[in-house]
Amino acid sequence: MPDSPLYSAAAVAVIALAVAAVVAIGLKVLRSFRDLGTDAERATYNTLHAASKAGRHLRTGLNPAGAAKASRQLRALLGCDALAILDVSGVLAWDGTAEELRTRLAGLAAEVLASGRTQVFNAADLQLHSPKSGSVAAAVVAPVRAGARVVGAVAALAPQAGAGLVRATTEVADWVAAQVELAELDASRTLLMEAEVRALRAQISPHFIYNSLNAIASFINTDPARARELVVEFADFTRYSFRRHGDFTTLAEELRCIDRYLLLERARFGERVQVSLRIAPEVLSTVIPFLSLQPLVENAVRHGLEAKEGPGHITICANDSGAFAEVTIEDDGVGMDPVQLQSMLAGHTDGEHVGLRNVDARLRQVYGDDHGLVIETAPGEGTLITMRVPKSQPDHDA
Repeated sequence: MPDSPLYSAAAVAVIALAVAAVVAIGLKVLRSFRDLGTDAERATYNTLHAASKAGRHLRTGLNPAGAAKASRQLRALLGCDALAILDVSGVLAWDGTAEELRTRLAGLAAEVLASGRTQVFNAADLQLHSPKSGSVAAAVVAPVRAGARVVGAVAALAPQAGAGLVRATTEVADWVAAQVELAELDASRTLLMEAEVRALRAQISPHFIYNSLNAIASFINTDPARARELVVEFADFTRYSFRRHGDFTTLAEELRCIDRYLLLERARFGERVQVSLRIAPEVLSTVIPFLSLQPLVENAVRHGLEAKEGPGHITICANDSGAFAEVTIEDDGVGMDPVQLQSMLAGHTDGEHVGLRNVDARLRQVYGDDHGLVIETAPGEGTLITMRVPKSQPDHDA
């Protein structure tokens, strides 16, 4: 009964508990802030907190959206009336008063971008003929450098530009430059990953396509239905391998690609290639780097079984290992020299296992050095390759 006294009393009790919880949280935050101790310690905390918040917005580089959010935090750091962030094209963001000076400031900042030196501009430079007391009458503009290039500037506007504001604005510009360089480093890593994917595709292209087409041709007269089936599988495999969107895929999609690859290889080798699969369903949706498994299986076929006399066996397993999905690819082929393999993975020597090196490098770039390939092998003993990837990856979309 919504209108009953019991219901009303319960509602009041719930509201009272909610208010008490909010008050308790507020008091906890205030106590935590007081625990910082002196005014100097609190000022240090505020400065670091503002810098941390601004840094998150600049990690994609100098762009209007990130600059607009970061400018609020940076103005608070400098304590100025207005703050602008510029790049070579003009003003990206403005926070504070005197926005009517935007066009004039962009023209003055061009001098800083050209010279690479911090400059102070007075009321005459800003074309303020009779500025009011306490209003903006000066601007400090400091360059933002990325390596040897001047890519932008930070401008602080205030009633006057003392030595303290000049030094502080220069330091803030240097800090912004560090965030821009980190963003460029992230972009370079992305480009490197894309280049490595292109290298893997190039590796697939000449060797595999030539052999697959030969295998298909061999069935045209003797088994036309099989030839048609292989053509469809070949088309699906190449469509997936040469797709132009996304650096990530799901484990399920990669396994489908491997299934097509092995079907085409078995058209060449017949019963010489035997395959076993043990896949835990709960890991099929795990996101993994695109073309990270197929090269491992291709390595098992080309360098493990092709050189072996008689039939060979490949076992592909995918297991749930807590926070990780663990994938293993094992063959009973000719194996590899572990010393030479280690040298090749480190990039010290060239070799036949370029696919392994590319996959290992990409895994380390994406997940860290602890997540490279683990390879157990010896001449005549086959090869076991293990790959572990996090099951939860909010920053990566398949």
